[in-house]
Amino acid sequence: MPIDAVTLEVLRNALVGVAEEMNANLVRTGFSPNIKERRDCSAALFDPRGRLVAQAESIPVHLGAMPFSVRAALERFPELAPGDTVVLNDPFAGGAHLPDLTFVTPVFHGQELVALAANRAHHADIGGQAPGSLAGDSTEIYQEGLRLPPVRLWKAGRLDEELLGLILANVRTPEERWGDLRAQFAANETGRRRFLELLDRYGPELLAEALEALLDYSERRMRAALAAIPPGVYEADDSLDGPAAGGEPVKIRARVTISGDEIAVDFSGSAAQVEGPINAVYAVTASAVYYTVRALTDPDIPPNEGCYRPIRINAPEGTIVNARPPAAVVGGNLETSQRIVDVLIRALAPAMPERAIAACQGTMNNLALGGLDPRTGRAYTFYETIGGGFGARAGKDGLDGVHSHMTNTLNTPIEALEIAYPLRVERYELHEDSGGAGRWRGGLGIRREIRVLGRRARLSLLADRRTSAPYGLFGGEPGELGADAVLSNGEWRPIPGRAALVLEPGSVVRIETPGGGGYGDPRERERALILRDLREGRLSRARAIESYGFDPEG
Repeated sequence: MPIDAVTLEVLRNALVGVAEEMNANLVRTGFSPNIKERRDCSAALFDPRGRLVAQAESIPVHLGAMPFSVRAALERFPELAPGDTVVLNDPFAGGAHLPDLTFVTPVFHGQELVALAANRAHHADIGGQAPGSLAGDSTEIYQEGLRLPPVRLWKAGRLDEELLGLILANVRTPEERWGDLRAQFAANETGRRRFLELLDRYGPELLAEALEALLDYSERRMRAALAAIPPGVYEADDSLDGPAAGGEPVKIRARVTISGDEIAVDFSGSAAQVEGPINAVYAVTASAVYYTVRALTDPDIPPNEGCYRPIRINAPEGTIVNARPPAAVVGGNLETSQRIVDVLIRALAPAMPERAIAACQGTMNNLALGGLDPRTGRAYTFYETIGGGFGARAGKDGLDGVHSHMTNTLNTPIEALEIAYPLRVERYELHEDSGGAGRWRGGLGIRREIRVLGRRARLSLLADRRTSAPYGLFGGEPGELGADAVLSNGEWRPIPGRAALVLEPGSVVRIETPGGGGYGDPRERERALILRDLREGRLSRARAIESYGFDPEG
């Protein structure tokens, strides 16, 4: 007898609740500020075949790529046993980039595998040539950190001390890493226990039936949403900044075909992979496609394997969107994923003008600083991503100073940053005039300045939209480019968006993040909104005259 709609909805929410509790426990028990403050982590549940069935609403680039990690774990260990936990981060074996470690734990009821609990967390250091494992000048993956194919860190409930020792010997902050690893283990244990509680309450037969029904339900809803889009072929392209300062832009091109209740995305024509850190592996590209399709159709469709069945992706091997080893890929997860979203929204905007948004900042502005803490004499690694402008859309201005699209983290609070690291935040503000003008204005970027205290530090910056601005839509102007600089010996000097350098004590790094693109003709913007922006410091008089043809003093 088919499961009834009420029971299915109850179980769907119960499964989501399990994933959310997993993520909450990971945040609560995390050791590093990157997890406990910024919440750079995600959790999900999978059926015994490795199909995504429920997820916490956390980091899109994690969640869309996590199924590839779960499948890689199952392929490597087809006979998982109770008490096993698989750990991996290899981008070419189910991972995304090396700082993201994925834990996969089987859930057994007796001797039967009934589910898999998984989580992914970004570790602030995983070794490699630069503190934070985020080298802006890496050219191959071997420079980016310790690479783990699927391995069992716990076997039958026992920690593999030798493997743990190998991992901790290759990172700069072993105590912090071990704390975060334990938090990930605890999160999966939470998922395992809670799933078994559901199974005991509803029975294995009903729960198994519900998992299958949920996938089919999401598939039906996604097909219905795709069928509502005007059929046709839609194309667009956009570019990443070159892999090195002054280098040629790196094009991403997409051809999107809407046919009935299916969508096909073809990245033929995108640039070949490059000698730089911005290559993406297929899992990252798929994740960006899944996110964009769901966001543009119906974000309320339950995200699971069924939701993505109507989506076809062609990402040619050896390109920027499906790199071969030994390509450097740390920025593919961070930057290229964002540009894929920009390209897809730009392509589909003519078909869905009421749902499309102008380009958001299009970068995560990844900043890493590391060295020896003068207070303790021990190594530290600080990592954060910095928000920027959200794109404007029909009827609404873009949000100011937020993370967008493939990232969904918080900022690092100034108090937490200054307690944990020998750093001082000297400026943190919205960047006037950075939002693209339009009938609806793009969101503003952020200006953040951080001073290095006590001892020299190594800086790695991996950011984008420093040469190619976030586009506007339907007559809207592009958002302001990002810009970066270092204050040393009393003088500010610009640095490229992909930088690796040493900062002397007292030096200050400034990150100015891009603004979002505008939507619609700026000359149609209501004068009351322009005056509000002037009053609140979002807009200067000069920009009001230039972009809106309006002089508040005229």
